[in-house]
Amino acid sequence: MAGSPTQEGIEIRLELPNARQILEAFEKAPEIVVEELGAATWEGSLLIQREVVERTPRGVGAGGGLAGSIQARDPQIAPGLVRGEVGTALSYAVPVELGTRPHFPPIEPLQLWAQHKLGLSEVEAESAAYAIARKIKAHGSQGVHMFAEGFAATEEQLRTFYARAGERAVERIGQAGGGQ
Repeated sequence: MAGSPTQEGIEIRLELPNARQILEAFEKAPEIVVEELGAATWEGSLLIQREVVERTPRGVGAGGGLAGSIQARDPQIAPGLVRGEVGTALSYAVPVELGTRPHFPPIEPLQLWAQHKLGLSEVEAESAAYAIARKIKAHGSQGVHMFAEGFAATEEQLRTFYARAGERAVERIGQAGGGQ
C-alpha cells in the first residue's frame, strides 16, 4: 500500500499479488474482468466508506455534516487501472483529514458546533468559538486521518476481494473457452 496527497485528495494504491494474471485475463475477455473487478471495487468502496464515516467527527445538521457527505463513487476500470473512490465535495474534509497549520478559522461554523455539540446558548457558543479559534491560530489543528485509517482497516479485505475477483474472472474465461 502506498499513499500520497494529490490535487483532489489522497491517493492510495493497492498492489495485488495476482495482478499479472488479471491483466492476462483482461487481454482475453475484458468484459468479464471489468464485471468482476467492478463488483469487487464497488464492494470495497462501500466497505471503505463505512470505515471512514465511522472515524469522521460528527458535525451539525440532519445530513450528518462531513460524515454524511462521504460517499463511494462508481468504479473506473481500464487495462492496468482499477479505481474506486470514496470522498466528499466538502472543502474542509482535507484539513480535517490532515490537520492544519496555525490560522484563524471562521467563527460561525465553530459557534454552530459549540451550540449543537456542547449545548451552549448563542452567546456562550460565540465565546467558546473565539476561544477555539484562538487555539487553532496558535497551534493549528491535528488531523483525524479518517480516510487513511479507514483504508488501513480494510486493506486485507480489499486484497481478498480483488484476489477472488481475479480468480472468478480467470475461471469464467476458462469456462467460456478463452473469451465470450
